Amino acid sequence: MANPILLQKKYARIIELFAKKEELSLDEALNFFYRSATYRLISEGVSDLHCMSDAYLAEELAMEYEGKC
Repeated sequence: MANPILLQKKYARIIELFAKKEELSLDEALNFFYRSATYRLISEGVSDLHCMSDAYLAEELAMEYEGKC
């Protein structure tokens, strides 16, 4: 499992990238992120997703948002 403090910082970076990509406010992006399957998988340590790049995870989140996953 990843360090919880480092994970919180990673979440912030992912949310910011996702918000920019989807042209959402940070509040909208934050709201979606914490309800997403992507967040659940990262927080549960599934497949070491927390080790993936912020850009990759933001893209995964965007695909989920757009209904592609």
